[in-house]
Amino acid sequence: MSAEKRRRSSASVPIKNIERELICPICKELFTHPLILPCQHSVCHKCVRELLMLNHEDSFDAGSECSLPGSPRSRVPSPSMERLDRLVRSGSMSSPGWRRGSVTPRVTAIPCPGCQHDIDLGERGISMLFRNFTLENIVERYRQAARAAVAITCNICKPPQQEATKSCMDCKASFCNECFKLHHPWGTPKAQHEYVGPTTNFRPKVLMCPEHEMEKVNMYCEVCRRPVCHLCKLGGSHANHKVTSMSSAYKILKEKLAKSIHYLISKEDQVRTQITDLEVLINQTEENGQLAERQANKHFEHLFETLQERKSEMLKSIEQSRSRRLDQLKVQVEEYQGMLENSGLVGYAQEVLKETDQSCFVQTAKQLHTRIQKATESLRTFHPASDPCFDEFVLDTSKEETLLKEMCFGGVPDPPLIDLSNSRVYNEASIFWRLSDDHLPTDHHMLEYRRLGGPSKSPSQEDSEDSGAWRTTERVYGPSTVVSDLDPDSLYSFRVRSCRNSMFSPHSPEVTFHTPPAPAFGFLFSDKCGFSTDRLILSKRRDTVESVASMAFLLAAERVQTGSYIGLDYIIGDTGISQGRHYWAFKVEPYSYMVKVGVASDSKLLEWFHNPRDTSSPRYDQDSGHDSGSEDTCYELSQPFTLLTLGMGKLFIPKTSSSSTVSATPGDPGGRVLPMPQRLGVCLDYDASRVFFYDADTMRCLYERQVDCSGTMYPAFGLMGSAKVQLEDFITAKRLTF
Repeated sequence: MSAEKRRRSSASVPIKNIERELICPICKELFTHPLILPCQHSVCHKCVRELLMLNHEDSFDAGSECSLPGSPRSRVPSPSMERLDRLVRSGSMSSPGWRRGSVTPRVTAIPCPGCQHDIDLGERGISMLFRNFTLENIVERYRQAARAAVAITCNICKPPQQEATKSCMDCKASFCNECFKLHHPWGTPKAQHEYVGPTTNFRPKVLMCPEHEMEKVNMYCEVCRRPVCHLCKLGGSHANHKVTSMSSAYKILKEKLAKSIHYLISKEDQVRTQITDLEVLINQTEENGQLAERQANKHFEHLFETLQERKSEMLKSIEQSRSRRLDQLKVQVEEYQGMLENSGLVGYAQEVLKETDQSCFVQTAKQLHTRIQKATESLRTFHPASDPCFDEFVLDTSKEETLLKEMCFGGVPDPPLIDLSNSRVYNEASIFWRLSDDHLPTDHHMLEYRRLGGPSKSPSQEDSEDSGAWRTTERVYGPSTVVSDLDPDSLYSFRVRSCRNSMFSPHSPEVTFHTPPAPAFGFLFSDKCGFSTDRLILSKRRDTVESVASMAFLLAAERVQTGSYIGLDYIIGDTGISQGRHYWAFKVEPYSYMVKVGVASDSKLLEWFHNPRDTSSPRYDQDSGHDSGSEDTCYELSQPFTLLTLGMGKLFIPKTSSSSTVSATPGDPGGRVLPMPQRLGVCLDYDASRVFFYDADTMRCLYERQVDCSGTMYPAFGLMGSAKVQLEDFITAKRLTF
């Protein structure tokens, strides 16, 4: 084919040849109102909604698109859409008790079916996604080519309707020649409408910004790779991003795409050659696969024959031993039957006693007496002639069964190992694993898990979940995955195996994790309420806080000559709790001098900061000197915080009171000092007004007590001296967006 012919053939690509590019990866059908995800893959609008409902029913963003006439996000027709839009805009569809900075925000995260990455759509949900109008037009042209025999009819004509010759993009209708002239007369504004050939796909003329619905997109963000408006650049989420003009982006991207297409077309002969090579490889694969199957069958048949021969030999030896033992026992039975009166040996001896001839009697009685003595001796010391037990013939096939289970081809990968240091389990499990050292790539992995124990359930729930049975996740193409919808306060077992060329490795050793007693609560450290910039250093992600010595310590020490009482530096979470049970976990560095962790009430925080205590003064001392504990109780009631103390590698249980529960013996100070856990968990039951502190690795409750849940409760931390607290990634991930 000459270059000129190739150019002419490439100018009009048969639309029917590109069907595979027009299929939604979720529903496996032609795209319907496709949306562009942040990762640049496209998914049907209805599929995104269904995926959100499937993964997060409580947090599904029902108002997915704008209802403005000129908006590109025209939704799939639904009788309840307008009502859902009104509900979303009025805020009445928010989760119970939800308000910004009050409880956990809604989660609208979905896995991309194209690249398998998790996509967090944020609080606005799929209303932030653009419609892929270019793909939509191509799908429409494909549909028209598929139904070329079916003409598009005029929407205005009365029956019988005429075949349409034009479609008006402004009227969003198709017309025949007569109806078009009638509805678009010369000299009227309608005469200026844009018209195209007959089509059923009508789209807005201008692409509107999804974040600023009245603004047209006129720039292209090179960081996010999406069109934006000037408001997005001025003060929106793209303020610090590099942008370019839409015309420049259009020109650059079109040139790149055209150059890439031209390169592929110029390599058509090479592509055809490679297709031929691939077809040869397909035939070779088919032949080699059949040969490998025959060889495997041959090896298994040989194993079956060897096993059958061994089975015959071992069964034959058992039969021979059984026959020999039975014969010996039967002979012994006959001998003992001869000891009975008037039968056998005794009967014969009785007849011999009747002999009157002395010489004949002596001749026979000597041998008979010897036999009688042996029978008498055997009667005194009874021993069976053979042992009825066949213990020596018990067959232990456990090793052979293990070998058979591990029997595999030479290319089977080694089993991976679950990484306990990085794996975390909450109401969702984030499981990581390390691959084997054979340095050969694997196709995918399969994670299996089962529930070993936990709170009792109703019989219907047990039957429906098949408690104790292994459940398998979808294929995983990386070294980690997330398992959702785990039961609280339950023990789960996990294992994983790898697959290469359709051959699975053995399972990894099972590992167990205990889920927390409540769903995970997501928050970051707040740099607003009482945050000390002099002595506390907050990380950029606001997931780590560290206290350091500063000039303030020296100034406080300078105020007195005999000593100094330095107060704690407090910091709280940026999200509060107003109902329900919530759990969060974190790590306190072992070198930390003093760290207090717990919860704080917003109502008491306001009072505390409006009427601060001068804890730096040597006159301020709530302890009278005796150990009655009454001062501690009064001091606790005056504070807005309910805290547990950690420091110097130890955890200090507070003194027991009527509102607290601890396993240590009252009055035993040694029982109140425990080794500091590697990870500490806190669970707040707002409705029960109780807070619990856990060893997050073993989920053992270390301490619990009553707490005054008046108003909104916040995670609270206090640091003194050199100390560092780091929130776990799973906790902070709920507050970070894609």
